[in-house]
Amino acid sequence: MSAAPILASGAFGGGIELPGLYADLASQAARAARPLARGRVTSAVGLSIEVSGLELGIGEAVKIIGDHGPIMAEVVALGDGYASCLPVSDLRGVRSGNPVLSTGAPLQIPVGRGLLGRVVNALGQPMDDGPALRDVVLTSSDGIPPRAMDRERITDPMPLGVRAIDTLIPAGRGQRMGIFAGSGVGKSSLLSMIVRGTEAPISVLALVGERGREVREFIEGDLGPEGMKRSVVVVATSDEPSLVRLRAAFTATRIAEWFRDQGQDVILCMDSVTRVAMAQREVGLAAGEPPATRGYPPSVFGLMPKLLERAGMAKTGSITALYTVLVDGDDLTDPVADNVRSILDGHIVLSRQLATQGHFPAIDVLESISRVTKAVTNKEQRADATVLRQMLAARRDAKDLIDIGAYVKGSNPTVDRALEQSPEIDAFLKQDMEDLTPAATAWEELHRIAESG
Repeated sequence: MSAAPILASGAFGGGIELPGLYADLASQAARAARPLARGRVTSAVGLSIEVSGLELGIGEAVKIIGDHGPIMAEVVALGDGYASCLPVSDLRGVRSGNPVLSTGAPLQIPVGRGLLGRVVNALGQPMDDGPALRDVVLTSSDGIPPRAMDRERITDPMPLGVRAIDTLIPAGRGQRMGIFAGSGVGKSSLLSMIVRGTEAPISVLALVGERGREVREFIEGDLGPEGMKRSVVVVATSDEPSLVRLRAAFTATRIAEWFRDQGQDVILCMDSVTRVAMAQREVGLAAGEPPATRGYPPSVFGLMPKLLERAGMAKTGSITALYTVLVDGDDLTDPVADNVRSILDGHIVLSRQLATQGHFPAIDVLESISRVTKAVTNKEQRADATVLRQMLAARRDAKDLIDIGAYVKGSNPTVDRALEQSPEIDAFLKQDMEDLTPAATAWEELHRIAESG
C-alpha cells in the first residue's frame, strides 16, 4: 500500500506533494534551509533559563552555547518577549548573554530494533559499553494515543509468571495495570520478576528517578542476560534534571509504540510513575504554575492521561503496561495514586504488613483488582479464584478473634476451611523471585486448592 501523500511547505515555497516516506526528509531539509536564528540567555533562575530574541514554540528544543560546550534545553513556557527553557543537562557554564540557537523541532530520540539489549538514557543515547546504535531512526518522543474506536478489545490473557497475579488479578494483552505500594515493600523486585516471567516477546523498561546504585543491580542481577536480550532499558537516575526524568517516561513509551506499530506484543514497565509526576511538578513550578493539590500544579494531572493512555491495544500490536506507584505513607488516597488508579485498567496493591512477615510478593489480593478478569478467564477459573478470595476474606475478618483465642471452631465453615488450608494457601501466594510459574500450572494449583475443601 502506498503511503498517503503529505503536503510539504516552508523552504520549498507554496507546497509540494510528497509521499509520506519522504515527509520527514522534506521536513528536515525545510528546517535546514531556514535562516539561522540566534537568541541569547537573559537569566537563569533555579531550574529555568530565560531566552529572548527567538520565535519559539512549546516543546521546541534549543541549543545553548555555554562556556563548557553546548547544552540542549526544551521550551516549557512562553512570556512577553521571552521563553522559559529547562535543560537536559547541568547548568554550569551558562551565563547571561550566552548565544542560543533554535533547532526548529522537538528533541529527537532513536527507535528501532537496534535498541534491543541496550541501556539508554532519556534521549536514547547508549549508557552501556556497547557499539554505536544501528538499525534505528530518529523521531520525537511525543505520540498520540490510539483513538478509542481504533483500539481492539482485550480478550487474551498476558501471563506474567506470578501465580497470585495470573490467577487472582489476571492481566490481559494490552491492559494497563498499576503496582501500588510504599517505599521498600517490593515494587521493583516484583517488576523484575514480571519482566523475566512474561510471555511478551519485547520488554521496555523505564527506570525513572531510581537510585544510581540500583540500576546496574537491577539489570545484571534481577533482569539477567536472558531477560536483557529482548529488553530495552531507559534510565534517568534521581540526580538528573527534572526534564530528563520526565523525558525518560515518554522516551520509553515511544520506543514501545514503535515495536507495537510493527505488530509486536510489548510489555512496558515503568518504575515509577510517581517520580514522573514529581518531575512534572518541578517543571510546572519552574514554569510559573501555581501549586494546587499537595503542591502538585494542575499540569501534573493533565499529563497523566496523556502518558498512560498511549499504552494498550491498537489496530496492530499491543502494549501491556505496568506502572509502579509510590504511595506517600502507604496512603492509597494520595492524589497521584488516586488519579493514576482512576485511569488504569486495574491495580495491584502491595502490603507492608505482608512484606514485614517475609511474604513475597507482598500482594494484598483482597485490595487488588483487574478490570478485565471476565474477558481473559473462563467461568471455571473465576469460580476457583472466588473460592480462594472468600477464604482469604473470611480469615482476615476473623483474625482478631483468632489472635486472642476467642474464635470457636465450627462458628463459620468458611473460616474453618481457611484455617485448615492456610499452609497450602500461603504456599500458593508466596513465590521466590527465581520461581517463575507458567500460567497453566498456576491455574492447576489453584483448582486443587479450591477443590480440596
